[in-house]
Order: sequence, then C-alpha cells, then structure tokens
Amino acid sequence: MSVARLRRLAADLPPWAVDVFLAVIAGVATVYRIGYGVLQAGDRAPDAVGYGIGVAMSVILLARRRWPALTLSGVAVLWVGYHMLDYPGGAPAVPVWVALYSVAVSSRRRAGLAVAGGLLVSDALARTAQTGARLFDAALDSSTLLFLAALLLGDGVRSRRAWRAEHEARGALLAAERERATAQMLTEERLRIARELHDVSAHTLAVISVQASVAAELIDDDPGRAGEALEVVRSACREAMGELRAAVGVLRAADVIDVHDDGTPDVSALAHGLERLQDLATAHGLREPWISISYVGDRCPLPRLVEITAYRIVQESVTNVLRHADATRADITVEFRRDGLGLEIRDDGRGSPAWRGNASPGGNGLVGMAERAASLGGSLDAGPVGDAGGFRVRAWLPVVV
Repeated sequence: MSVARLRRLAADLPPWAVDVFLAVIAGVATVYRIGYGVLQAGDRAPDAVGYGIGVAMSVILLARRRWPALTLSGVAVLWVGYHMLDYPGGAPAVPVWVALYSVAVSSRRRAGLAVAGGLLVSDALARTAQTGARLFDAALDSSTLLFLAALLLGDGVRSRRAWRAEHEARGALLAAERERATAQMLTEERLRIARELHDVSAHTLAVISVQASVAAELIDDDPGRAGEALEVVRSACREAMGELRAAVGVLRAADVIDVHDDGTPDVSALAHGLERLQDLATAHGLREPWISISYVGDRCPLPRLVEITAYRIVQESVTNVLRHADATRADITVEFRRDGLGLEIRDDGRGSPAWRGNASPGGNGLVGMAERAASLGGSLDAGPVGDAGGFRVRAWLPVVV
C-alpha cells in the first residue's frame, strides 16, 4: 500500500480512532522493547511494574490531542520514574517520541515546548551522571537525537499544515473576489443593456411618432412624401428590432459574457460608433438644415466603447429634441483631442422644461447619459442656453493613453 493511500485512509479516520491506534502501537512497541531489551550491569529485570509503567505511558497518549503539554508531562514523569527504578534504559522511548511530536505539532505548544526542553536537558544530564560522558557527548547520544527528531518532525508537519491552511484561505479569498468581480461585471452589464433598451426604444418611438404625424398630414395632399415617411417608420422599426434581439440575446446569455483583454465586456453585438452618426441623422428623415454634424480636430482611432458611448449620448439627445424640444434646428459637434472626445448637442427648441432637468416622471434620459459618461471616467452636463431658448448637452469622454 502506497504512502499516499495510507495518508488518505488516515485522513478519513476520526481523530479519536487515530489516537487509539497510536496508543496501541506505542504500547505494543514499548512492551516488546522492555521484554527484549538488552540488560546492562545493574539493570533490574522487567517485571509487572516495569510493564505497567510502559503501558501507562502509552495510555496517557490518548489525551495528546486535547492536552499535549500535560500528556508530555505525564509521559516524562513516568519516563524518569522508570529509569530511577533501574529498568532497561531507553525501552519505553516510543511514547516519549509520540508525546514530543504531539507537542511540536500542536497550535498551543509554548508550555509543551518548555516541558520538552526540560526533558531533553534532564535526559542529557542523567546520561553524563550515569556514564561519565561529557554533556556534549551525552547530548549527541542517539536517544537524545531521536527526541529532537520527533520535535522537528512535529514542527515540520505543523508548518506544512499552517502553510496549507493559509494557501487554502488565500485561494478561497481569491475565489470570493473573483465571484464578486464577476457579479459586479454582470450587474454593470445588465445596467448597460437596460440603457441600451431604453435608448433604442425611446429613439425609435420618437422617430415613429414624428414620421407618422408627417404621413398622416400628407397622406391626402402628397402621398409620395407620406410614403417616404412611412418607409422611414418601417426602417426604424426594422433597425430597432435588430438591436432589441441583440440585447435580449445578451440577457439570455448574461452568465457567459465575453470579456476583452482589458477586462471590459464585449458589446460588439450592440455596437454603434461615430461612423453611424450621419446615419442616425439621415435614416429617419432628419436632414439639413434641421440637423448638422461637424467634426473638430484630427480624427484619431478611439476605443470602441468610447465610440459606442458617444453614439448613444448623441442618439438620446436627438431623441429628446424630437420628443420634447419643439426645435427647428439641432447642431452636433464632435471634438477630437489627444486625451479624449468632446460632444456638444445644441438645439433652438422652446419645448416643455420638464425633460430638460429630467424631472418628468420616470425619465431616465439625462441620467442614463450621465451614467454612460461616468462609466468611462468622463462627465456630462446639460442645461438651457441663455434667455433666447434652446438647450445644450455637453459630454467629455476621456481616453487613457
């Protein structure tokens, strides 16, 4: 049977069974060593008292796990008494080895180590008195070295157990941290998807409302333009359905979200970028001079998440203009800088002021835009433009270089 298998079997046994097993083995070995030990001149022949001392030393080992220091003290007292009665020297050493090991492996071992030190010193002194050897020579006696070996073995096992416990605790802590980070990422992803759904539905419904009103007014006077408005409605619905399917697909697989190397979630399924801004303006019938898009600075590559965030902020702003502002013009400015992207959406509307501060019941537009910007370490502010009317949304999305 392999050592690993024996170790697994010992690990499956209850502690009391291990203690009983050790006590029995120590008792059998002690009785054997006392009975078959070599008698020196002046030694007392083994008798019932000698065997009884050996068996008592082994029985005391049953308390080694709970009271290691007391166990070693009892064993040491019987060990000294055994030798004072001149029985064969060193025969009951096995219980002493087990008691020394138990003291060294215990977590509460200060008192036990003090007893062990006293036992080692007294044993060495007794050998010098008995044999006439010098103290150093007596300390190097094989019996004393075995006592030290038992202590070192127990200390090594204790250190290994402590390392293993610390390693397992650290692993559990890291696992808990990973679970917490994953849960946080999933929560943030679901919030992001909720904003996506809000943006898609709000923008599409706003376009449908505007274009349906146009179609209703022109259906008799200009059927051609009414048809164009209805085509815009159909196109907006088709695009919104595609984005909603993508968002629902991510929600269904929310526990299997792909993550980029930098730790950000993969949002490519719902991706829109700055290249879609013109499509955002024209695909729904918003043409010059009603809306204009201008770019400032040299166009430079941006992280995809920054472009997606910029697109959604512009989309939400345009949606608010369509739904609330009663505007005749909206200007979008995109400013490229080395350290980030600036956005400004300005209109000349004089609509209800409720949406301007996001005060309407259930309104999430400005809050959602601010959350998007803040998630990238940026900022967003919005407010009326002077007394002439109009409203302005400004956002800053930094890019870490």
